[in-house]
Amino acid sequence: MIKLIDVSKVYHTSTGRAVVLDHVNMTIERGEKVGILGRNGAGKSTLVRLLGGVEPPTSGDIRWSMSISWPLAFGGAFQSSLTGLDNLRFICRIYGVDYRDKIGYVDDFSELGRYLHEPVKTYSSGMRARLAFAISMVIEFDCFLIDEVVAVGDQRFQEKCQYELFEKRADRSFIIVSHDSNYIRDHCTKIGVIADGYLSLFDNADAAYQHYNDVNQPN
Repeated sequence: MIKLIDVSKVYHTSTGRAVVLDHVNMTIERGEKVGILGRNGAGKSTLVRLLGGVEPPTSGDIRWSMSISWPLAFGGAFQSSLTGLDNLRFICRIYGVDYRDKIGYVDDFSELGRYLHEPVKTYSSGMRARLAFAISMVIEFDCFLIDEVVAVGDQRFQEKCQYELFEKRADRSFIIVSHDSNYIRDHCTKIGVIADGYLSLFDNADAAYQHYNDVNQPN
């Protein structure tokens, strides 16, 4: 289970305090698939970063009783001066996983070729995303965080990602951020809508999208 209790996130900007999330409460059970909707800037990616431990909340509490991935395709934690292979070794060591039998999978899945042995700072953003996704798949998390940035590469590569996540790991929990309504409807059993810092949860996709449209009507 993952539980958010009165979680708020505030950023200090040149124009004052920006409240991105305001006393958010949510529980994610083992095996549950949760979609997160919201306009650009509403706080979707901020919520994903908090859930993944990339950033701390300003206030409130997040409790984890199952392992959770970093945001898929997020390469911000890479040591850029190290090679892709060295980053694989480093991350596997953190999670207590033997990297040696993972090299072939990461090499094949990421399709980086010789660049797997080059410093990550030489990678394009797409190459970093492919490496991050591949490494995410060698650590068997209970819950996967999926931001829209996972849609990297061509159609064939995206189909590989879909198979790895939604077929091979169908028993896991997912937290999915996407603007694609079909993607959310196909994969999620619970949908959260973020607007004005608040999170509303729905078990019905039609109700969730109706609320999303209502709160985003132009003034």
